[in-house]
Amino acid sequence: MIQPRTILTVADNTGAKKVMMIGLPKKGNRKVAYVGDVITVVVKEALPYSLVKKGDVLPAVVVRTKKEKRRPDGSYIRFDDNACVILAGKGVKDPKGTRVFGPIAKEVKDAGFSKIASLAEEIY
Repeated sequence: MIQPRTILTVADNTGAKKVMMIGLPKKGNRKVAYVGDVITVVVKEALPYSLVKKGDVLPAVVVRTKKEKRRPDGSYIRFDDNACVILAGKGVKDPKGTRVFGPIAKEVKDAGFSKIASLAEEIY
């Protein structure tokens, strides 16, 4: 459950380390995002000379949340941190980076982000 102003870690190699959620586009009045949702983020910390810079506003997809998510089979999935993967552009489902670190939830692949799922180390 990601709300506006939530700080997330970045699970790819774009150079951003920490981002903050500032919006949830195309979801109407909904205020929280779950695993597999596309959000708008602003970069808070980034490596020097990287692909993205501090202050950039970018789309990202949530791949891990601390808050547990119930699956249709009755099981729950939760992770140790809140993390996202930065996307290449608005309306694009491809990641900006070339590697994805850490596990991702199965819901990300079900949401149509198959490229991110293929780059991930593990899918839970």
